[in-house]
Amino acid sequence: MFTNVREQLRTTLDEITEAGLLKPERVITTPQSAQVGVAGREVLNFCANNYLGLADNPAVVEAAKRALDQWGFGMASVRFICGTQEVHKELEARLSDFLGMEDTVLYSSCFDANGGVFETLLDAQDAVISDALNHASIIDGIRLSKATRFRYANRDMAELEARLKEASEARRRLIVTDGVFSMDGYFAPLADICDLAERYDAMVMVDDSHAVGFVGPTGRGTPELHGVTDRIDIITGTLGKALGGASGGYVSARKEICDLLRQRSRPYLFSNSLAPVIASASLRILDLLETSSEARERLRANTTRFRDAMTEAGFDILPGEHPIVPVMIGDAAAAGAMAERLLDLGIYVIGFSYPVVPHGQARIRVQLSAAHSEEDVDRAVRAFVQARG
Repeated sequence: MFTNVREQLRTTLDEITEAGLLKPERVITTPQSAQVGVAGREVLNFCANNYLGLADNPAVVEAAKRALDQWGFGMASVRFICGTQEVHKELEARLSDFLGMEDTVLYSSCFDANGGVFETLLDAQDAVISDALNHASIIDGIRLSKATRFRYANRDMAELEARLKEASEARRRLIVTDGVFSMDGYFAPLADICDLAERYDAMVMVDDSHAVGFVGPTGRGTPELHGVTDRIDIITGTLGKALGGASGGYVSARKEICDLLRQRSRPYLFSNSLAPVIASASLRILDLLETSSEARERLRANTTRFRDAMTEAGFDILPGEHPIVPVMIGDAAAAGAMAERLLDLGIYVIGFSYPVVPHGQARIRVQLSAAHSEEDVDRAVRAFVQARG
């Protein structure tokens, strides 16, 4: 049987390659950092979500080493059987306090967190209204529920209001949006979304994976940035980006929501507990975030420096203030080729094309980090100019 399937799969892979859409995985031979080893050489890394430079932070690494001795390697169990340690409960409490929410439930990833919310809270009597550019995990999570599904154009409040009117007969209405749209670096208009939610009696859910730790005055994410923390019902996020870059996710929400997730959310009930070493190191990361703003300030300065220099050099970059900086290329093959030229020049970036972004909107997504120096940023700009030819 597989002989026929093998040929079909090879044909599909050949088509992906010929279209310039193949996504090769490069092997990094060093710890994740601003500078990494790739293809036998040291290059500047501008494609990781290591926003605050904590992936190889000595204090975080030391906390992880201590946690191995104190808590062991893994739980070999799901939470409700025998997989909950004190460190898991402590991290949930700290995240709730940090985000200004009533309670938090840890998951093995934010993908699982988003996959576990909708089916638990919504059924055929309910409606979910989702931004068109929401993350794939939100889209997949919504598919698992029996709720009626509505979609509105990215950040289009008139269309969101229209969808809310269409959903007026539903028992429950849930608006869901990314806090930051990861392919564009755009912020969701949370204040406007909350105004509409209150007008039409809807709940609001925000996936803040690309914001928590560094967006907002104290790094508490897009709800803090927009001054709407007390108006948000559910925040999902990851420990795998700004908060250390390992793995793990969470749902921070109203207490009753978290209580029900612990009873019925399938990714929570049937996945092993978060590794205690990650939970413990995450607590150390929250200590760092709450005692110093240095990394956040350095990240903001690097972002402004890069955006200004690239604009002055004539590149088409999407406007904004986020450290995700999309350099628009258009053609998928051209974006991939430019990324290869940049790697030859010592700058590690990735070209993004369909299906990650729409056809004709291929780009190189540059991600700034607090770990980058000013010279790193300037070197990246010079490389882009040289790679453009």
